[in-house]
Amino acid sequence: MTSPITHLNNAGLLVRMFIDGEWTLPEHPTRIDVVDPSTEEPIAGIALGGRADVDMAVAAARRAFAGWAATSPESRAQFLDRVHALLLERVELFAQAISQEMGAAIGYARSAQVPLAAEHIRVARDNLATYPFITHRGTTAILREPIGVCGLITPWNWPLYQITAKVGAALAAGCTIVLKPSELSPLSALLFAEVVQDAGIPAGVFNLVNGDGPGVGAALSAHPDVDMISLTGSTRAGVLVSQAAAPTVKRVALELGGKSPNVILPDADLARAVAPGVAAAFRNLGQSCSAPTRMIVPRRHLREVERLSREAVSGMVVGDPRAEATTHGPVANRAQFERVRQMIDVGIGEGARLVCGGAGRPEGLERGFYVRPTVFSEVRSGMRIAQEEIFGPVLCVIPYDTVDDAVAIANDTVYGLGAHIQGGDLEAARAVAARIRAGQVHINYPAWDPSAPFGGYKRSGNGREYGIEGMEEYLETKAVLGFS
Repeated sequence: MTSPITHLNNAGLLVRMFIDGEWTLPEHPTRIDVVDPSTEEPIAGIALGGRADVDMAVAAARRAFAGWAATSPESRAQFLDRVHALLLERVELFAQAISQEMGAAIGYARSAQVPLAAEHIRVARDNLATYPFITHRGTTAILREPIGVCGLITPWNWPLYQITAKVGAALAAGCTIVLKPSELSPLSALLFAEVVQDAGIPAGVFNLVNGDGPGVGAALSAHPDVDMISLTGSTRAGVLVSQAAAPTVKRVALELGGKSPNVILPDADLARAVAPGVAAAFRNLGQSCSAPTRMIVPRRHLREVERLSREAVSGMVVGDPRAEATTHGPVANRAQFERVRQMIDVGIGEGARLVCGGAGRPEGLERGFYVRPTVFSEVRSGMRIAQEEIFGPVLCVIPYDTVDDAVAIANDTVYGLGAHIQGGDLEAARAVAARIRAGQVHINYPAWDPSAPFGGYKRSGNGREYGIEGMEEYLETKAVLGFS
């Protein structure tokens, strides 16, 4: 296998667009370096595309749409099965790319970033075996048909995982695609495009255009021949995409920011609740939109929670992401590095109690975008660190007096993406879950379920990804009266 990452053109830029079944150069390329966050050194250069490249990709997707939409669910499932198999064959290649481009610890890239991404393809394939694309209601037939050409915009923090969540569902539905991956972590996207190519995708069904938000993202969102935009990103980016898409009245599905609560109920076993909660908050170094970064705990247990949190952090190994012993690498890019450091200073300035961590790099790490896993206690819900999405390893421990107070604190945010609840009485935990305004709630740290729909309330977005609901985002509903 020859990777497109090794294909450099004469200008030293990566061959970076995949349009209409071919690797091609942008019409007017501009170079951007991909930086290894562990060294702060460039590891590759990519050429950013623009509006003309989006026009080419959309035209290719439009030409391919009728043929792909007419294929049988069984044929689309067979294609997805090949994609799934190739992803599993190339786990190490993807893991190395993800570790380099966004700093994921290599063990985490191998065990989570890549295999969980492959699961989205498997679920999309399996859904096709049973999904009722035609149902009947009396003499009326209800048809679920592919919406058309879809622009997919994915983030840098889970670069492959978010691609497969969207691409698998869209291809299963019968849609054609123009993908814009993050320009900050594009290498795994190029590898994925190669997988799709090697799996035998018809020309034009899947297209990839690298670029930034103001260039490629805006052009995709406003394009009159794009029927749907699906974005995973910041709330600010979601607003801009929605505004750009509004004049063409296309469907917009948004998975945006979060400030997820983890409610520790009074009867919870702290030994089983706290350490996994810290681990969940710092999963992917806190660079997850659904990370439970607000731990809401009974006031009488505050000091014990602090002790257990400190112990949990002490077991983390921050360092070279390619070292096998490392559990947490650097944050993914300089902008995020500065953001996390700034918000740690904000927390200290707001008067929160610093349990562990703090400003500055971890000891012994003088270069790279490394930050210290940080826990604040005695946080009040109105503090900036409790309200703003930091997107790094910063946990806020917020005390409460009654369960009603805990629910109020949990809902005291503009976001509503995820939530966690820990408790010994399952019925009580379920009752609290019913009161949380979030799209996905986890009780007592259950196993990840790739079929569970995922998405947000409030400013965390609209629409759902994963599972059946994720595929249905890419379907239109047509009623045919007098069908039978």
